[in-house]
Amino acid sequence: MNSHTDFTTLTTSLSQNISTLYSTFKHTPDLIVRYFQIKNNNQSAALVYLESLCNVELLSNQVLKPLLSYTWSIKEIDSIIPLPFLTGLNKWDEIIQAILHGKSILLINDQDTCIIFDVVDIKQRSIEEPSAEKAIKGAHQGFIESASDNISLIRQYIPTSKLCINEISVGNFIQNQVSILYLEDIASFEVLKRLEKRIRNIHVRDRFSTGELQELIEDYAFSPFPQCILTERPDTAALHILEGRFVVIVKNSPHVLIAPVTFICFFQHIDDYNLRILNSNLIRIIRFISFYMAILLPAIYISLVSFNYELIPIELLLTIGKYRANVPFPPLIEALIMEIAFELLREASIRLPSAVSQTIGIVGAIVIGQAAVQAGIVSNMMIIIVASTAIASFIVPNNDMSSAIRLIRFPMMLMASLFGIVGIVIGMMTLIAHILSLKSLGLPLAPLQFSNFRDSLLRFPLWKIKSKNKSNNK
Repeated sequence: MNSHTDFTTLTTSLSQNISTLYSTFKHTPDLIVRYFQIKNNNQSAALVYLESLCNVELLSNQVLKPLLSYTWSIKEIDSIIPLPFLTGLNKWDEIIQAILHGKSILLINDQDTCIIFDVVDIKQRSIEEPSAEKAIKGAHQGFIESASDNISLIRQYIPTSKLCINEISVGNFIQNQVSILYLEDIASFEVLKRLEKRIRNIHVRDRFSTGELQELIEDYAFSPFPQCILTERPDTAALHILEGRFVVIVKNSPHVLIAPVTFICFFQHIDDYNLRILNSNLIRIIRFISFYMAILLPAIYISLVSFNYELIPIELLLTIGKYRANVPFPPLIEALIMEIAFELLREASIRLPSAVSQTIGIVGAIVIGQAAVQAGIVSNMMIIIVASTAIASFIVPNNDMSSAIRLIRFPMMLMASLFGIVGIVIGMMTLIAHILSLKSLGLPLAPLQFSNFRDSLLRFPLWKIKSKNKSNNK
């Protein structure tokens, strides 16, 4: 379908306007043109719409039937049509976009403008809890593919006129509707302009999702660490807006983007504020311990077995030696075999139906692990190390951060196999330096501000957190 026409505006000839539409939608069999005569003056008119996007029953009963039954003029049309409509449009680009978004167009002979009726009927799924971000005590709602519904969900949590929404259209061939939500008195105006500039500088031909937008506006696209948060939870998005951040909604995407963020944000969950403070802090400590376990545990094992075995207690060293006696591979190859096997199982379980994926994940891990040990490919201790590492990586609540951890694990294992404990120290120093150098929308990803410590590794009591009247990003 070609979105360009030979004319920029409507003409007064109905037949010529219809001909232009047919030439534009030349391969569109669901384009419907309903001709009729206006009752009071026998003037020719046509109702144009895409049958696949319109509510045909609503259009027939609320638009076409009144137009055929009553005498009317353009100035009096609001008295017979109960639906929302827009008059005075005459630019072809706007008219074509309206048709493609499920609107119906009324063209009248001898008129160089048209009337647009809102009869869109786009099929959408119902609002339900996102499967990847479940909460124990939080709300059981999730974003869907409708931008207007997603904005409505956020408004339920922030019912104030201070909630601002800036809309931007991006795209050369297909227009992508992007909405930026923020609080007027809290969010940074400088960061807002920076975000808008990056979005407007996007030049893409096709439609993109929120995940693609994240890569297009991030400061460091080649870093393994994300610099924005993607979420499907309205309560999480609303919480970040109240803290002065920006939420970006992309039409037809069930995820929203949150920026700027800090490194600590990736380890926080909405349940942290619904659980009792001691439980919440314990869970946060476990998450940070899991972060280091997921990165370092295989590397530490490789280092101890290959170089620094004198650090292992003698009883444990004898046990490890007993299990490794029949393994023909060095610890690095042994670890890589099991890590790759677990990654294959993880990827397979994601793509399969939920009932099958659980079976594949559990049975596959048991069968492969047991078979690998019996075949002498890996040791029992390596199975324990890799399984513990996999569990630790799942504890991190953000999927993008969990993926980054899995990626970083491999160079850390390589450094440990080459230089032992010294290699791990060098790797961690490089990793920390990299994290400190990252920025989120131009602001440090790991800022060293005392105000941030009230809701970081540990959560202060809610009355201490709520007393903050300035955002971390200002």
